[in-house]
Amino acid sequence: MTLVRDSIRSRLISGALLMLVAFIAGAGIAVQRAHEDSVRAAHFARLQSTVYLLLAGAELDTDGRLVMPLSFPEPRLSLPGSGLYANIVNVKRNEQWQSGSTVGVSVPFERDAAVGEWRYVTIAGQGHEFLAATYGVKWAGTNVETPLVLSVLEDKSDFEREIRVFRRTLWTWLGGAAALLLLSQTLLLEWGLAPLRRVAHEIRRVEGGEQAEVTGKYPAEIAALTDNLNTLIKQERVRQTRYKEALSFLAHSLKTPLAVLRTALADPPRLPQAVEQQVARMDDIVQHQLGRAAASGSARFAPHLALAPVLARIRDSLQKVYAEKSLAYVIDCPPDLTWRIDEGDAFEMLGNLLDNASKWAAQRVSAKVRREGNRLHVQIEDDGPGFSDTKSILQLHVRADEKVPGHGVGLTVVNDLVASYEGELNLLRSEWGGALVEIWLPVA
Repeated sequence: MTLVRDSIRSRLISGALLMLVAFIAGAGIAVQRAHEDSVRAAHFARLQSTVYLLLAGAELDTDGRLVMPLSFPEPRLSLPGSGLYANIVNVKRNEQWQSGSTVGVSVPFERDAAVGEWRYVTIAGQGHEFLAATYGVKWAGTNVETPLVLSVLEDKSDFEREIRVFRRTLWTWLGGAAALLLLSQTLLLEWGLAPLRRVAHEIRRVEGGEQAEVTGKYPAEIAALTDNLNTLIKQERVRQTRYKEALSFLAHSLKTPLAVLRTALADPPRLPQAVEQQVARMDDIVQHQLGRAAASGSARFAPHLALAPVLARIRDSLQKVYAEKSLAYVIDCPPDLTWRIDEGDAFEMLGNLLDNASKWAAQRVSAKVRREGNRLHVQIEDDGPGFSDTKSILQLHVRADEKVPGHGVGLTVVNDLVASYEGELNLLRSEWGGALVEIWLPVA
């Protein structure tokens, strides 16, 4: 079974089509009913005018009999089967008069009406429908007073024909307008969704290795998405590079412990001690590089981290590790200072720098963290001998002093992390005569 993938384009077009159909249908029905009511009111108004025309021509003789003229200004009243029919009932004498148009036609006239009351109805008779206007009046003639009921009917076919023509015209034009609107909406949607199609095309090219990142210029609504995609792509490449460097360092660093173990094989008395020392050293190397490889280097997607507690935890740990040196730690960091940085990266950076400073310090170590403008400024200094060669220290696998415990990659790891955050690391000399490591990190 093949599943049809849902798409924004189909959703928008389907939604626009449904809304357009509902609007056109609602508007068309409302206009059609309004027109029908208007036409019906116009027909009844004409029938009312015909009733007044009959009243103007009606007379009663001295005996109370109804006397009507032979012709009327409305010629259809005299033309047989014209569709306009009139009837007057003289209630008192029980007589009625019908217009000449009723000759040969059976018309269902209304014969009862209250005096002064208009009645507008639709009457059915012999396969036809009629619009009827009936009016009751009390006629006062010469010494005679009698009620009259005037009724005028019109064949409804003209009314229905007018409604039918309007309905056909209305729905033809509304249908054309709906088709035009749907076409224009489709074109607008195609134009509006074009940036999304271009993004999808660029992402496929990135997946296929044809380009390094999303490079097109896109509207503001999509620009944030493409920026985050490029950040993720860059972060993934940095992580892969870090993994490769970690493997490279492991391969390089494990050679020396392995060589020592091979040498110890020829000297059985010192073999246990050599195994214990070198296994511990290899374990430190592996743990260190695993932590380095796992560092994220991502600031954009990291939550704000309070830095003062991180520095306090590192200081407390180092005071226990270097208890025999009785070092004085000075931590200068505002308690409310936060920064977008991964917690593991923060411990890796600050922990390595403070650990290196503690190894070389004679009496004191200082850590100062400040926000300056849109950058984070970190300064770690000690009163040790300082750096002898700042260039070689930051190179992979180079150690400042083989006699100092550790693997000589602390500053290299920090330098890599700072670079992954697009920051800057400087190795300077402290006012105390020792080393000063300065880090600048920009806002994510």
